Amino acid sequence: MSSKIKILPDRVANQIAAGEVIERPAAVVKELVENALDAGATRLEVEFRHGGRSLMRIEDNGAGMSRDDALLALERHATSKIAAAADLDSLSSFGFRGEALPSIASVSEFSIQTREASSDTGTEVFVNGGKLVHVRECGRAVGTRIEVKHLFNSVPARRKFLKSDATESAHIIQGVRLYALAFPHVAFTLIEDGRVIFRSPQCETLRERVAGIFGKQIAENLIPIDAAEGGMRISGLIDRPGSGMGRATRHEMITYINRRPVDSRALNYALIESYTEHLPKGRYPVAFVFFEIDPAAVDVNVHPAKREVRFRNETAVRGFVIRNVLDALRNAQGGLGGSSGTGDPPVGLGGMAGTAAQTPPTFAPTPRVTPQVQTHGRVAHATQPIQSAGHTGGSPVPPNPPEPRPIENRKPEIGNSTWRFLGLAHQAYALFETSAGLVVLDRRSAHERIWFERLQTQFRSGEVPSQRLLLPIPIELDAIASALLLDRLDFFNKHGFEITEFGRNFFRVESVPAWMEPADAEPFVRDLLGALRDGRLQEKNIDLARDELARLAVVKAIRLPAAASEAEMRAMIGQLLACKTPLTSPAGRPTYFELSLGELARRFGR
Repeated sequence: MSSKIKILPDRVANQIAAGEVIERPAAVVKELVENALDAGATRLEVEFRHGGRSLMRIEDNGAGMSRDDALLALERHATSKIAAAADLDSLSSFGFRGEALPSIASVSEFSIQTREASSDTGTEVFVNGGKLVHVRECGRAVGTRIEVKHLFNSVPARRKFLKSDATESAHIIQGVRLYALAFPHVAFTLIEDGRVIFRSPQCETLRERVAGIFGKQIAENLIPIDAAEGGMRISGLIDRPGSGMGRATRHEMITYINRRPVDSRALNYALIESYTEHLPKGRYPVAFVFFEIDPAAVDVNVHPAKREVRFRNETAVRGFVIRNVLDALRNAQGGLGGSSGTGDPPVGLGGMAGTAAQTPPTFAPTPRVTPQVQTHGRVAHATQPIQSAGHTGGSPVPPNPPEPRPIENRKPEIGNSTWRFLGLAHQAYALFETSAGLVVLDRRSAHERIWFERLQTQFRSGEVPSQRLLLPIPIELDAIASALLLDRLDFFNKHGFEITEFGRNFFRVESVPAWMEPADAEPFVRDLLGALRDGRLQEKNIDLARDELARLAVVKAIRLPAAASEAEMRAMIGQLLACKTPLTSPAGRPTYFELSLGELARRFGR
C-alpha cells in the first residue's frame, strides 16, 4: 500500500516558496539588489521592461562567485550569510534565508553571469522554470549580472494578479530609491524600457538625496534629527512642526533599521505619538528616519520578505525615539532646527554629513476665483458666492438645498417649525428649544452631512462646478503616487479637477472644485492618492469611489465661522432635515440629540 503523504519535488517546493518571497516584480529587484549590496558592490545598475514582466536585469561590481558557488546559490537554503542558528542573533547582512534565487529561478527564465577576482573567467548558469538548462564559462568583469525574463511564465495564474505596467514599474522605482537613499556611497542607475530614469551619484547631504529622490517640495519642509544613547542611534529628517497637515497615509513615513527599509510598528507609533500635538488625529508626518542598534537586539527573521522586524526591548526603543523626536520638534519651534545651515545629520552607517540643499523656487498664492463656475466645459455665472475657507461671513450652508425627502427614523414631532434657536455653545454646538425638550446639534457633523449629500448629487449628475486657477499649482510625487495619478487622471478630472502631467512625477493642477480653496489642492490630491494606495477608494465600484471622494471632500469644504445668526441656523436645519440620512455625519457621528422634558425633569429631581 503506497503512502498518501509524499515529499514535494524541489521544483514544486521552490514555486511554493516563491509565493511567499516573490509577490511581484519589485520583490525580485529587492532581493537581487540586497544580494548585490551584501556582496560589497559600489556600482549597481537595474534595468527592467514592461513593469518587470518581460525583463529585470541587475548588474553589480561586487565580489562575484565561483562556478561551484553559483550552482549552490540556486539550491534551497544555500547561503553564505549564516552557518548556524546563533548567527541570526548578529545579522549584518540583508539576506540570510537562501530562498530568493531558487524561488525566482523556479518561476522565470533565469540567467546568472558571475566572476570572482581570483578567476580569469566567469560562469554562466541558465535555468528555465526551475530546470537547469546549461552551465558554461563566459567572459565578464568581476561582479554579477542576473537577468530574469518572463516572470511567472511557469505559473500563469500568478501573472493575472499583477497590476498595470505603470503600477508595477512604480513599485520597482520606489524600492530602488529606498536603497539608494540608504547607501549614498553606492552609485545606482535605473533604466526603464531602455531609458535612464534615475541615476544616483554620491550626495553631500541627506536633504539633497531626499530632494533628488522624493522631491524638493518635501525636502524643504524637513528638519534634522541626530541623537545617540544606550547603544541606539536615530538620525535623518522629519516633518517640520507647522509645515502643513501631514499626510493621510504612512507612505511617506519611511524608516530604516540598520539601513534595512522596514515597516516597524515600534518606530511608526513612536513617530505618530511624537506628533500628537502637531498633527490632527489620522494624519501622519513625512519622515526619513535611520535607526541603528546592535543586530542582536533586533529580530529580522519575522516575515519571509523581511518587511517586519521585532525588537528585544520595544519599550526602550519607543521611549528613545519619542524623547529625541520631541527634542528635535521643540528645537525647531524655538528656531534652532531650521532647514538651513549645517543641521543635517549623517545617514546611518553611510556617513552622509549635512548642509542644506538649495531652496527651490516658490510660487505665489493663487487667487480664488468665484465669479464664474465651470461645469465640464461650459461656464455658468454663480448666483451667489461659493463658501470657502476664506469666507468669514455667515455659516457656509450650500446654496439651493436638495428637495425634502422622507426621513427614516426621524421623530415626527421634531420639525423645523418647532425648533427655536437659543445660541451657540463653545462655537461647536447649536442649542434649540423644541416643544418636546432641548436639542443639541453638532454644527460640523450637520454641515458635513449636508455637503456630503450635495456632492453625491453633483458626482452622480456629472456636473461638478469647478474654478480655473490663474496660476497652476505644482505637485511633485513619488513614483508610486505618480503612477496611481496617471492611471486615474480621468477620474480626477471628472470630479472637479483639471490635472495635467508636466514631466516625470510632476503635475500641475489647472482647476479645482468650486468648494475647494486653491491652497488645499495639493494636500487633498495627496490624500486621495493615499486613499487609493490603501484601497479605500476603489474605482471598480464607481458609486463607492464617489462616496469616499465625497467623504474626503467634506473635510476640506467645511470652514465653520465662530458666530452664526438665527436665520443661518434655521436655514441649515432645513437643509439637514431635507437630507436622506440626517441623523448621522458621513463618518457615522450623530448630528444631534434630544433631551426630552421628562429627562430634564429627572436630571433636576422633579
